[in-house]
Amino acid sequence: MTAGLELSVTICSWNTCADTRACLDSLGALRQECAFEVIVVDNGSTDGSADMIAGEFPWVRLIRSEVNLGFTGGHNACLAQREGPDALVLNSDTVVHAGALRTLVDYSRAHPEVGIIGPKLLNPNGSLQFSCRRFPNPVAALFRNTFVGRLFPNNRWTRDYLMADWTHDEPRQVDWVSGAALYVTKHAIETVGVLDEAYFMYCEDVDWCFRAHRAGLDVTYLPTAVITHAIGTSSSKAANRMIVRFHRSMLRFYRKNMVPTLPLPVRPLAIAFAASALSGRAGLFIAKNWLDALVRWVRRS
Repeated sequence: MTAGLELSVTICSWNTCADTRACLDSLGALRQECAFEVIVVDNGSTDGSADMIAGEFPWVRLIRSEVNLGFTGGHNACLAQREGPDALVLNSDTVVHAGALRTLVDYSRAHPEVGIIGPKLLNPNGSLQFSCRRFPNPVAALFRNTFVGRLFPNNRWTRDYLMADWTHDEPRQVDWVSGAALYVTKHAIETVGVLDEAYFMYCEDVDWCFRAHRAGLDVTYLPTAVITHAIGTSSSKAANRMIVRFHRSMLRFYRKNMVPTLPLPVRPLAIAFAASALSGRAGLFIAKNWLDALVRWVRRS
């Protein structure tokens, strides 16, 4: 660790050249706000992202990876090289608002019982992004982003999962916060460990927060620190592959953290049911993408 350095900001970049530039521009404007460094791992981008970072942002530490390490592997590579005690794990498709870094650092110093902090995330149009949530459950998964959910858009299970009936205007202990912008303390990293690379991407933030809770650390949503996040900039480039990765990660989280709490005799049945349900859910999303692509092709023909 470097004396005087308060924070390391870690970013993964995968073919998001324009977004990464905007993110780094926003951080560059805040360099007097607190003592922080920025480490970016470029996960084998083919759009010139790495060269752009090296040429336009010489104050950023760049890790060039020839292969895609994933969200978890990329951020863990940055965390291993960080010189600051705490870390802000940040998506490349974010813009950090003035005051956010100072607010996060000061809050973490004043609340040593907190291991992970999530800032308020806004959509690009300025609306609230539901970035702090309750732990996932099968009923919420049935409604979340499915045709069932569209039939019942205001169902209580989705609203409960998203914590949508709360104004999000005050600090609050929550189950988990989005990995798009997640502040983790040195104590939490030493106590809980880094991201679980078996996830590659998706649900690693849920798992990290779950492990923090299990270690006796608080996870807090802090709305006075604000960051804008454009959802899915990288994942939209390989939509069907990302659908598969997401559902695999959900199954891993369920098997790793939820199944062990069940009575031993029912665990195999619970795993089998979850695997079939998640496979079916993923299949429906992929089928819809194929159908949408077919419709677009027909309209162009």
